[in-house]
Order: sequence, then C-alpha cells, then structure tokens
Amino acid sequence: MYKNIAAVIIFLLTISVTIPAQENTWSLEDCIGYAMENNIAIKQTELNTRYNQNILDQSKLSRFPSLNASSNYSYSFGRALDQTTYEFTDNQQINSISLNVSSGVSLFNGFQKRNSIEQNRINLMASYEDVQKIKNDISLNIAAAYLQILFSQELLLVAQNQLEITGQQVDRTQKMVDAGKLARGSALEIQAQYAAEELNVVNAENQLQMAYLNLQQMLDLQYDPGFRVNIPDLPTPGDSLMLLNVMDIYGTAQEIMPRIRASEYNLESSQLDLDIAKGMRYPSLSLSGNYNTGFSDIREKLISTDPVTNLPIYGKYPFFEQINDNLSVGLGLGLNIPIFNGGQVNSAVSNARIGIENARLEVQNMKNNLYRDIQQAFVDAMAALKKYESTGKALISMEESFSYTEKKFEVGLVNTVDYNTSKNQLTMTQSDLLQAKYDFIFKTKILHFYKGEPITL
Repeated sequence: MYKNIAAVIIFLLTISVTIPAQENTWSLEDCIGYAMENNIAIKQTELNTRYNQNILDQSKLSRFPSLNASSNYSYSFGRALDQTTYEFTDNQQINSISLNVSSGVSLFNGFQKRNSIEQNRINLMASYEDVQKIKNDISLNIAAAYLQILFSQELLLVAQNQLEITGQQVDRTQKMVDAGKLARGSALEIQAQYAAEELNVVNAENQLQMAYLNLQQMLDLQYDPGFRVNIPDLPTPGDSLMLLNVMDIYGTAQEIMPRIRASEYNLESSQLDLDIAKGMRYPSLSLSGNYNTGFSDIREKLISTDPVTNLPIYGKYPFFEQINDNLSVGLGLGLNIPIFNGGQVNSAVSNARIGIENARLEVQNMKNNLYRDIQQAFVDAMAALKKYESTGKALISMEESFSYTEKKFEVGLVNTVDYNTSKNQLTMTQSDLLQAKYDFIFKTKILHFYKGEPITL
C-alpha cells in the first residue's frame, strides 16, 4: 500500500515539476535580459543619467550670450508729467508702453564655466558607471536565485528517491512482520520513517516553490505557479579553478568594474571642484548690451511755430514714430574684482581639497573591497571544491554502506533504527554534496565575472 502511495506522490510531484517546464521555461540569460529591460532600480538610475546629461547640455549653452526681451504697458491718471512740455498736469489719463531687449555674455570668470562643463561631463560618465554597477549587482543576484532553484530541484529529487526507497521497505517490512520474522515494532518504525520522509518531500517542494517565488520577485513578475527555468547541463566541479589567479583577476577587475571606475570619476570631479573654487579668486569680465524704446499717448510732436507768438505748436505723435524716435542702444563692459567676501573663497578651496582627499580614500576603499570580494570568492570556491571532493568520496562509501545495511535489513539482521540511521546519513551526505556543488559553481561564476566574462550557465 505504502509503495503505491509513494508512486502516486512521486508521479504528481514529477508532473508539477516537468509539465510547466515544457510550456514556459526561462534560461538564466532570459532572466537577466528581462531584468535589464524592466527592473525599476535600473530605470531610476538611467533617469539619473538623463538628468546629468541635461545638466551637461545646459552648462555648455551657458557659454553663449543671453538674449531677453521685455515689454511693459501702464495706465495712470491724476497728476502726471507731460513728457512734451515737462510740466505737471492734473487729471491726466496716460497710456504708455516700454520695450526692452538686452543681452549679456561672460568674457572671463576664472575658467569656472569651462571647468564646470568638464566636471558635468565627468559626472555623466560616473552616472553611466552607476547604471552598469546596478546591472552587475542584479545579474549576480539573479544568478544566485537561479542556482538556488536548481539546487532545490535536486534536493527535491533526492527526497523523492528516498521516499520511494522507504516505501518499498515499508511493504517488505510489513510482509516480514506478517511472516513472523520481525516484530510489529519494526513495521511501526519504518512507517514513521516513511511519514517523516513524506514531510521531507513536502518541505523540499516548498523550498523549491519559495526559490521560484524569490526569482519571480527579483524580476518583478506576478507569481505564476507554472513559471519554470531551464535545467542546464552543469559541469562537475574540477581543478579548473587552479588555473585562476587572484591577483590576475584583481588586475583585470579594477580596470573594468564599474564601481571602481565610478569612484575614479568622482575623484576627477572633486579635483575640478578645486579648480572651480580657485577660479573664484580671479576677476570676472562681462559684456552687456540693451535696446530700449517706448510710447506715451500724452506726448505730442512739434509740428510748427506760431508766426505771431513764435510759440511752438504741437500735434499728435504717432506710435511708430515715437518708437523710432525714442530708440536708445547701450553697451556695457563690467569688471568684478573679488577683494573680500567673508572668507568664502578660501573656505571653498579648503573644502574642495578635503573633498579630493575623501574621494581618493573612497577609490582606495573600493579597490580594497573589490580585492577582498575576489579573494573571498576564491577561498570559498576552493573550500567548496574540497568539500565536494571529500563528500563525493564519502558518498561512495555511504552508498555502499547503506546498500549493505539495506540487504541486512531485508533479511532481518539489522533493526529499523540502524536502517533509518544509515539512510539518514546517506541523505545528509547527498545534500552536502549538492550544496558544495552549487556553492562552487556560483563562486567560480563570480570569479569569471570579475574577469569580465558574462554570467551564463
């Protein structure tokens, strides 16, 4: 009976694992590609890059002269100045319009604009590196989640196989109890073991589903029970790791890793901060110009002179004639010489020097962290390889030991407790081997990633 139940459970679990994989499977490259296109954090970082691009474009345009036009209309009444006679009048209603066009350009400001443009260009390059950094981080996280699915998948298969073996022993034990070769307690103990391994299968299946959920959440996908990944042919851990050299990997990584390059760009930006601050000590020279005119409806035009009184005679002053006659053009050259501004320039220069030192330390800190990460990944990979090799040898011995124990159990020479102990040790060894295998694979992927190789399986 238990054997039949085990077969049904294994069949159902196999259906749940294999059928969706035929309908909708994702490779690691599919997952990473999808994240690169849809991840919100990446999109936000890319928006910051566009923002820095706008700042750079604006700083370039600031070198050109400014050009602005303005106009003003006013209406007033009461006491006013007659602009024709320059006498004050009472109860006068006045409509007036003024027009102005102005322009200005900085001729010299201590090279601050030039240095600001270069700084904005470097900040833009740093933001590009920030985008690549977050893409790298997400790629590594997705690879880890993907491998966790593969690991959980194999653990589930181990649990299913152990359940099947125990189910077969349940039937054999019951037959031996019925034949009087074993005590009834042996049947109860093996049935308890079977129940425990049923729970192990359920736990393994739950772990697999949680691994799938974790990957889908990383991809910002709605949970889909039918979501499945491709099962690639993974290489067996071997001595290829010995061909890798930590210093060689580090030498390559510090040249290509975006977190290092971003910190170096930030250092360059800090050095330009100092140049900009020093530029505040220089005089600044600017050129400006303006074009002004206006119209007033109380202003009159001199038409002629009275031949008798010899007094001027005024008439209407048309709009466009006023605009033309009131035209004035001005040019100005401005010089600003900084003498004392409360120590602002000296403080800015001092702060810029502090910023440079801090940025330089940050570059070194990033390089130190990178070296530690590479060294840790290498040590972890070596440890996983050694564990895999030793566990593999132990597994061979454990399988032989369990096979011998199983045969003795079938003829009643070993009790149920010893059988279950041997079987549990075998299961634990299989799990340790799988853990070492996937830990080795992930750490070696990290090392190859630091060498500039894409993450693939």
